[in-house]
Amino acid sequence: MYSIKCDAHTHTLYSAHAYSTIEENVRAASELGLELLASTDHFSSMVVAADEDIRSYQFFTNQDIWKRVWHGVKVLRGCEVDIVSPEGYLFGMGMPMKKRITGDPFKEETDLFERTTGKLDFMIASVHGKWGLQGISKEQATRMYITVIEDPRVLMLGHLGRAGIDFELDELLKVCKELNKPVEINESSFICGEGIPEKCKEIAVRCAELGTMICVNTDAHISTDVGVFPGAINMLREIEFPEELIMNRDSESFLANYYKAGFKEIEFDK
Repeated sequence: MYSIKCDAHTHTLYSAHAYSTIEENVRAASELGLELLASTDHFSSMVVAADEDIRSYQFFTNQDIWKRVWHGVKVLRGCEVDIVSPEGYLFGMGMPMKKRITGDPFKEETDLFERTTGKLDFMIASVHGKWGLQGISKEQATRMYITVIEDPRVLMLGHLGRAGIDFELDELLKVCKELNKPVEINESSFICGEGIPEKCKEIAVRCAELGTMICVNTDAHISTDVGVFPGAINMLREIEFPEELIMNRDSESFLANYYKAGFKEIEFDK
């Protein structure tokens, strides 16, 4: 039986099309016996109408008030950032920020990306809207994904199985393995359109064959979905996926590989 004790991709009310608070998500994780939860709301045009205004992103910039151990669950602070160009640019890059949330000017001008994500533990990078990716070739898509996963702030690529972009799977998986970064197996993808569960299975099979880690996440948009992985677990059983390659089978494994991937150590207070 596969045991998955961490959920590293979840959303709160901030994501606008999600329905639970961070408190409700942490409580749900605690009740299920999860050891670690990462909150990763959308950093994207999906969330706010005024992209280039730091006031729209205070949810991210103030997360250092969250407890690191909350209802007995280790809590990580992250975001799911959109990939917005074939060159691998992420949402907020190059958007100048001149004013603080109070209206006072910043002493030094930086972009929205740095101001918003500077205090976060990690990012999941995903393709959602494809307005900046029209006509991208398979070779370009592969290079795009590799550029993104090589960013030291990005831990994993989100829901590759349903992104709808063709890329060289083995080439990307080998880079992920070299960087000690996992490939996400996204539970929400198993209830999506025709062909998507099969694509997720194909990715998982090649991860097993190449020795690339996976991270099984719910992508929960409501607290009742946090830590619930029936589609992913059934698929892993079917292909007899090696449990030692599941990064989030427990918090010890998750954090050991997280640090091995180059992320700074987190001090978990009680």
